[in-house]
Amino acid sequence: MEKIRLGNSEVKVSPIVFGAWAIGGWMWGGTDDQLALEALKTGFDEGITSIDTAPVYGLGHSEKVVGKFAKEVGREHVEILTKFGWNWEMPRGKALMKGSWPGGPEKDIYSNAGKESIIYEVKQSLQRLQTDYIDLYQLHRPDPNTPVEEMMEACLQLQQEGKIKAFGVSNMSVDLMIRAEKVMDIAASQSPYSMIYRKIENDILPHCIDHNIGILAYSPLQRGLLTGKITSDYPFGEGDHRAKNKFFKEPNRSKTNEFLQKIKPIADGHGITLAQLVINWTIRRGGVTATLVGARNAEQARENAKSMSFMLSEEELRMINEELGKVEIDHEV
Repeated sequence: MEKIRLGNSEVKVSPIVFGAWAIGGWMWGGTDDQLALEALKTGFDEGITSIDTAPVYGLGHSEKVVGKFAKEVGREHVEILTKFGWNWEMPRGKALMKGSWPGGPEKDIYSNAGKESIIYEVKQSLQRLQTDYIDLYQLHRPDPNTPVEEMMEACLQLQQEGKIKAFGVSNMSVDLMIRAEKVMDIAASQSPYSMIYRKIENDILPHCIDHNIGILAYSPLQRGLLTGKITSDYPFGEGDHRAKNKFFKEPNRSKTNEFLQKIKPIADGHGITLAQLVINWTIRRGGVTATLVGARNAEQARENAKSMSFMLSEEELRMINEELGKVEIDHEV
Protein backbone atom coordinates (compact mmCIF):
# COMPACT_ATOMS: atom_id res chain seq x y z
CA MET A 1 0.00 0.00 0.00
CA GLU A 2 1.29 3.44 -0.86
CA LYS A 3 1.53 5.60 2.24
CA ILE A 4 -0.11 9.02 2.42
CA ARG A 5 1.23 12.12 4.15
CA LEU A 6 -0.79 13.60 7.01
CA GLY A 7 -1.25 17.31 6.40
CA ASN A 8 1.97 19.33 6.42
CA SER A 9 3.74 16.87 8.71
CA GLU A 10 6.45 14.36 7.86
CA VAL A 11 4.24 11.48 9.02
CA LYS A 12 2.93 9.12 6.37
CA VAL A 13 0.33 6.43 7.08
CA SER A 14 -1.02 3.40 5.26
CA PRO A 15 -4.50 4.01 3.75
CA ILE A 16 -5.87 1.38 6.13
CA VAL A 17 -4.89 1.99 9.75
CA PHE A 18 -5.12 -0.88 12.24
CA GLY A 19 -7.63 0.17 14.89
CA ALA A 20 -6.34 -1.27 18.18
CA TRP A 21 -9.27 -0.55 20.50
CA ALA A 22 -10.50 -4.15 20.61
CA ILE A 23 -7.10 -5.62 21.47
CA GLY A 24 -7.18 -3.61 24.69
CA GLY A 25 -10.05 -5.83 25.87
CA TRP A 26 -12.12 -3.11 27.50
CA MET A 27 -15.72 -3.03 26.18
CA TRP A 28 -14.90 -5.94 23.87
CA GLY A 29 -15.35 -8.86 26.24
CA GLY A 30 -11.64 -9.39 26.86
CA THR A 31 -8.81 -10.09 24.44
CA ASP A 32 -6.24 -12.70 23.46
CA ASP A 33 -2.78 -11.14 23.20
CA GLN A 34 -1.39 -13.87 20.97
CA LEU A 35 -4.24 -13.50 18.49
CA ALA A 36 -3.82 -9.72 18.63
CA LEU A 37 -0.11 -9.98 17.83
CA GLU A 38 -0.88 -12.35 14.95
CA ALA A 39 -3.46 -9.88 13.64
CA LEU A 40 -0.97 -7.01 13.81
CA LYS A 41 1.72 -9.09 12.06
CA THR A 42 -0.63 -10.24 9.31
CA GLY A 43 -1.86 -6.71 8.72
CA PHE A 44 1.74 -5.50 8.62
CA ASP A 45 2.71 -8.17 6.08
CA GLU A 46 -0.23 -7.04 3.93
CA GLY A 47 0.84 -3.39 4.05
CA ILE A 48 -1.04 -2.06 7.09
CA THR A 49 1.90 -0.41 8.83
CA SER A 50 0.01 2.24 10.82
CA ILE A 51 -1.63 1.44 14.16
CA ASP A 52 -4.07 3.62 16.10
CA THR A 53 -4.30 3.02 19.84
CA ALA A 54 -4.97 4.95 23.07
CA PRO A 55 -4.11 4.65 26.77
CA VAL A 56 -7.75 4.18 27.69
CA TYR A 57 -8.05 1.06 25.49
CA GLY A 58 -7.71 -1.47 28.27
CA LEU A 59 -6.09 1.15 30.53
CA GLY A 60 -2.74 0.80 28.85
CA HIS A 61 -3.09 -2.79 27.65
CA SER A 62 -3.56 -1.99 23.97
CA GLU A 63 -0.49 0.25 24.00
CA LYS A 64 1.57 -2.52 25.61
CA VAL A 65 0.56 -5.03 22.91
CA VAL A 66 1.27 -2.50 20.16
CA GLY A 67 4.64 -1.69 21.75
CA LYS A 68 5.60 -5.35 21.88
CA PHE A 69 4.66 -5.79 18.23
CA ALA A 70 6.54 -2.66 17.10
CA LYS A 71 9.67 -3.87 18.88
CA GLU A 72 9.41 -7.27 17.17
CA VAL A 73 9.14 -5.91 13.62
CA GLY A 74 11.33 -2.85 14.14
CA ARG A 75 10.03 0.48 15.38
CA GLU A 76 11.18 2.26 12.22
CA HIS A 77 8.83 0.13 10.11
CA VAL A 78 5.57 1.12 11.80
CA GLU A 79 3.68 4.33 12.50
CA ILE A 80 2.19 4.56 15.98
CA LEU A 81 -0.81 6.81 16.52
CA THR A 82 -1.95 7.18 20.12
CA LYS A 83 -3.96 9.65 22.18
CA PHE A 84 -4.18 11.63 25.39
CA GLY A 85 -6.81 13.42 27.45
CA TRP A 86 -8.66 10.50 29.04
CA ASN A 87 -6.84 9.80 32.28
CA TRP A 88 -7.45 7.42 35.19
CA GLU A 89 -4.40 8.45 37.22
CA MET A 90 -4.87 12.23 37.49
CA PRO A 91 -8.50 12.82 38.58
CA ARG A 92 -10.15 16.12 37.77
CA GLY A 93 -13.82 17.00 37.95
CA LYS A 94 -16.48 14.34 37.49
CA ALA A 95 -15.55 10.92 36.15
CA LEU A 96 -16.67 10.28 32.57
CA MET A 97 -16.99 6.52 32.92
CA LYS A 98 -15.31 3.45 34.30
CA GLY A 99 -12.70 1.44 32.45
CA SER A 100 -10.54 -1.59 33.10
CA TRP A 101 -7.73 -3.71 31.75
CA PRO A 102 -8.04 -7.48 31.17
CA GLY A 103 -8.56 -9.12 34.53
CA GLY A 104 -8.09 -5.85 36.41
CA PRO A 105 -10.41 -3.73 38.58
CA GLU A 106 -12.47 -0.89 37.19
CA LYS A 107 -11.04 2.62 37.39
CA ASP A 108 -12.72 6.01 37.06
CA ILE A 109 -11.74 7.79 33.83
CA TYR A 110 -11.49 11.57 33.71
CA SER A 111 -11.19 14.17 30.98
CA ASN A 112 -7.89 15.95 31.59
CA ALA A 113 -5.91 17.66 28.84
CA GLY A 114 -4.10 20.08 31.11
CA LYS A 115 -0.37 20.59 30.53
CA GLU A 116 0.71 18.64 33.62
CA SER A 117 -1.48 15.71 32.64
CA ILE A 118 -0.22 15.68 29.03
CA ILE A 119 3.42 15.66 30.14
CA TYR A 120 2.67 12.76 32.47
CA GLU A 121 0.59 10.86 29.91
CA VAL A 122 3.16 10.97 27.13
CA LYS A 123 5.81 9.58 29.47
CA GLN A 124 3.54 6.67 30.40
CA SER A 125 2.59 5.99 26.77
CA LEU A 126 6.22 5.98 25.64
CA GLN A 127 7.05 3.44 28.32
CA ARG A 128 4.16 1.16 27.39
CA LEU A 129 4.92 1.49 23.68
CA GLN A 130 8.64 0.80 24.29
CA THR A 131 9.64 3.75 22.12
CA ASP A 132 11.08 7.23 22.45
CA TYR A 133 8.69 8.93 20.04
CA ILE A 134 5.07 8.85 18.88
CA ASP A 135 4.28 9.49 15.21
CA LEU A 136 0.89 11.12 15.75
CA TYR A 137 -0.24 12.25 19.21
CA GLN A 138 -3.98 12.94 19.27
CA LEU A 139 -6.38 14.60 21.68
CA HIS A 140 -8.94 11.88 22.37
CA ARG A 141 -11.81 14.29 22.93
CA PRO A 142 -11.92 18.01 23.79
CA ASP A 143 -11.54 18.75 27.50
CA PRO A 144 -14.06 21.44 28.56
CA ASN A 145 -11.91 22.33 31.57
CA THR A 146 -8.71 23.13 29.65
CA PRO A 147 -8.19 26.05 27.25
CA VAL A 148 -7.22 24.72 23.83
CA GLU A 149 -4.21 27.04 23.82
CA GLU A 150 -2.77 25.47 26.99
CA MET A 151 -3.12 21.99 25.54
CA MET A 152 -1.51 23.01 22.26
CA GLU A 153 1.45 24.67 23.98
CA ALA A 154 2.13 21.43 25.83
CA CYS A 155 2.01 19.43 22.60
CA LEU A 156 4.27 21.94 20.83
CA GLN A 157 6.76 21.44 23.65
CA LEU A 158 6.58 17.66 23.18
CA GLN A 159 7.23 18.08 19.46
CA GLN A 160 10.23 20.33 20.08
CA GLU A 161 11.59 17.72 22.50
CA GLY A 162 11.23 15.03 19.82
CA LYS A 163 8.70 12.99 21.78
CA ILE A 164 6.01 13.38 19.13
CA LYS A 165 6.38 13.89 15.38
CA ALA A 166 2.96 15.40 14.72
CA PHE A 167 -0.22 16.44 16.50
CA GLY A 168 -3.78 15.39 15.71
CA VAL A 169 -7.28 15.85 17.07
CA SER A 170 -10.23 13.53 17.45
CA ASN A 171 -13.90 14.48 17.65
CA MET A 172 -13.03 18.19 17.63
CA SER A 173 -15.23 20.97 16.22
CA VAL A 174 -14.05 23.35 13.53
CA ASP A 175 -14.17 26.30 15.95
CA LEU A 176 -11.75 24.58 18.32
CA MET A 177 -9.51 23.50 15.45
CA ILE A 178 -9.20 27.10 14.28
CA ARG A 179 -8.05 28.14 17.77
CA ALA A 180 -5.65 25.21 18.00
CA GLU A 181 -4.07 25.92 14.60
CA LYS A 182 -2.94 29.33 15.82
CA VAL A 183 -0.49 27.58 18.17
CA MET A 184 0.55 24.47 16.26
CA ASP A 185 -0.17 22.68 12.99
CA ILE A 186 -2.83 19.99 13.07
CA ALA A 187 -1.72 17.04 10.96
CA ALA A 188 -4.95 15.05 11.16
CA SER A 189 -8.51 15.02 12.41
CA GLN A 190 -9.99 11.68 13.45
CA SER A 191 -13.76 11.57 13.08
CA PRO A 192 -16.57 9.03 12.70
CA TYR A 193 -17.45 8.65 9.03
CA SER A 194 -19.39 6.02 7.14
CA MET A 195 -21.74 5.67 4.22
CA ILE A 196 -24.72 6.32 6.48
CA TYR A 197 -23.12 8.77 8.90
CA ARG A 198 -21.57 11.61 6.94
CA LYS A 199 -21.99 14.52 9.34
CA ILE A 200 -18.38 15.69 8.89
CA GLU A 201 -19.17 16.58 5.28
CA ASN A 202 -21.04 19.62 6.62
CA ASP A 203 -18.04 21.39 8.13
CA ILE A 204 -15.09 19.31 9.35
CA LEU A 205 -14.27 17.71 5.99
CA PRO A 206 -14.35 21.00 4.01
CA HIS A 207 -12.24 22.72 6.69
CA CYS A 208 -9.65 19.96 6.65
CA ILE A 209 -9.46 19.99 2.86
CA ASP A 210 -9.03 23.78 2.82
CA HIS A 211 -6.33 23.69 5.54
CA ASN A 212 -4.50 20.55 4.40
CA ILE A 213 -5.43 18.50 7.45
CA GLY A 214 -5.64 14.75 7.00
CA ILE A 215 -8.89 12.94 7.76
CA LEU A 216 -8.70 9.63 9.64
CA ALA A 217 -12.16 8.10 9.32
CA TYR A 218 -13.19 5.73 12.09
CA SER A 219 -16.22 3.40 12.26
CA PRO A 220 -16.44 3.09 8.45
CA LEU A 221 -18.52 -0.08 8.89
CA GLN A 222 -20.84 1.67 11.35
CA ARG A 223 -20.02 -0.80 14.13
CA GLY A 224 -20.67 -3.75 11.83
CA LEU A 225 -24.00 -2.66 10.37
CA LEU A 226 -22.50 -2.07 6.92
CA THR A 227 -21.11 -5.61 6.71
CA GLY A 228 -24.58 -6.90 5.80
CA LYS A 229 -24.40 -9.42 8.65
CA ILE A 230 -26.75 -7.56 11.01
CA THR A 231 -30.03 -9.01 9.76
CA SER A 232 -33.49 -8.07 11.03
CA ASP A 233 -33.41 -11.04 13.43
CA TYR A 234 -29.78 -10.61 14.52
CA PRO A 235 -29.39 -11.75 18.17
CA PHE A 236 -27.56 -9.05 20.12
CA GLY A 237 -25.67 -10.52 23.06
CA GLU A 238 -26.07 -9.30 26.62
CA GLY A 239 -24.35 -5.97 27.07
CA ASP A 240 -24.06 -5.32 23.31
CA HIS A 241 -24.52 -1.54 23.19
CA ARG A 242 -25.52 -1.65 19.52
CA ALA A 243 -29.01 -2.93 20.36
CA LYS A 244 -29.96 0.56 21.57
CA ASN A 245 -28.03 2.47 18.92
CA LYS A 246 -30.24 4.43 16.51
CA PHE A 247 -28.56 3.01 13.42
CA PHE A 248 -29.45 -0.53 14.51
CA LYS A 249 -33.07 0.25 15.33
CA GLU A 250 -35.88 -0.04 12.84
CA PRO A 251 -36.51 1.25 10.27
CA ASN A 252 -32.82 2.21 9.93
CA ARG A 253 -31.52 -1.35 10.01
CA SER A 254 -33.87 -2.50 7.24
CA LYS A 255 -33.18 0.57 5.12
CA THR A 256 -29.45 -0.02 5.39
CA ASN A 257 -29.73 -3.71 4.52
CA GLU A 258 -31.91 -2.91 1.51
CA PHE A 259 -29.21 -0.53 0.28
CA LEU A 260 -26.49 -3.13 0.85
CA GLN A 261 -28.38 -5.69 -1.21
CA LYS A 262 -28.58 -3.22 -4.09
CA ILE A 263 -24.80 -2.73 -4.17
CA LYS A 264 -23.94 -6.37 -3.42
CA PRO A 265 -23.66 -7.23 -7.14
CA ILE A 266 -20.73 -4.81 -7.35
CA ALA A 267 -18.98 -6.62 -4.50
CA ASP A 268 -19.74 -9.98 -6.10
CA GLY A 269 -18.32 -8.77 -9.39
CA HIS A 270 -14.98 -8.00 -7.74
CA GLY A 271 -15.01 -11.20 -5.68
CA ILE A 272 -15.05 -9.27 -2.41
CA THR A 273 -17.27 -8.88 0.64
CA LEU A 274 -19.66 -6.01 1.31
CA ALA A 275 -17.36 -4.89 4.13
CA GLN A 276 -14.41 -4.65 1.74
CA LEU A 277 -16.50 -2.69 -0.74
CA VAL A 278 -17.61 -0.25 1.99
CA ILE A 279 -14.05 0.25 3.29
CA ASN A 280 -12.77 0.88 -0.24
CA TRP A 281 -15.52 3.43 -0.93
CA THR A 282 -14.69 5.23 2.33
CA ILE A 283 -10.95 5.42 1.67
CA ARG A 284 -11.50 6.78 -1.83
CA ARG A 285 -13.95 9.43 -0.63
CA GLY A 286 -12.68 12.93 -1.36
CA GLY A 287 -10.75 14.38 1.59
CA VAL A 288 -10.35 11.08 3.45
CA THR A 289 -6.68 10.23 4.04
CA ALA A 290 -7.06 6.84 5.71
CA THR A 291 -9.64 4.63 7.36
CA LEU A 292 -9.36 2.96 10.76
CA VAL A 293 -10.46 -0.67 10.80
CA GLY A 294 -10.04 -3.06 13.70
CA ALA A 295 -9.12 -6.74 13.71
CA ARG A 296 -8.92 -9.30 16.49
CA ASN A 297 -7.25 -12.11 14.54
CA ALA A 298 -5.10 -12.70 11.49
CA GLU A 299 -7.97 -13.56 9.15
CA GLN A 300 -9.80 -10.31 9.90
CA ALA A 301 -6.61 -8.32 9.31
CA ARG A 302 -6.06 -10.11 6.00
CA GLU A 303 -9.64 -9.40 4.94
CA ASN A 304 -9.26 -5.73 5.84
CA ALA A 305 -6.12 -5.43 3.73
CA LYS A 306 -7.90 -6.93 0.73
CA SER A 307 -10.12 -3.83 0.71
CA MET A 308 -7.32 -2.11 -1.23
CA SER A 309 -6.90 -4.89 -3.79
CA PHE A 310 -9.36 -3.52 -6.37
CA MET A 311 -10.42 -0.27 -8.01
CA LEU A 312 -14.04 0.82 -8.34
CA SER A 313 -14.94 2.23 -11.73
CA GLU A 314 -16.57 5.62 -12.14
CA GLU A 315 -19.79 3.88 -13.14
CA GLU A 316 -19.71 1.69 -10.02
CA LEU A 317 -19.09 4.71 -7.80
CA ARG A 318 -21.94 6.56 -9.51
CA MET A 319 -24.30 3.64 -8.91
CA ILE A 320 -23.29 3.30 -5.25
CA ASN A 321 -23.71 7.00 -4.57
CA GLU A 322 -27.02 7.07 -6.39
CA GLU A 323 -28.42 4.26 -4.26
CA LEU A 324 -26.89 5.79 -1.14
CA GLY A 325 -28.70 9.03 -1.86
CA LYS A 326 -32.01 7.18 -1.50
CA VAL A 327 -31.24 6.00 2.05
CA GLU A 328 -32.95 8.19 4.64
CA ILE A 329 -31.79 7.45 8.17
CA ASP A 330 -34.22 8.36 10.92
CA HIS A 331 -32.13 10.07 13.60
CA GLU A 332 -35.05 10.35 16.01
CA VAL A 333 -35.66 6.66 16.70
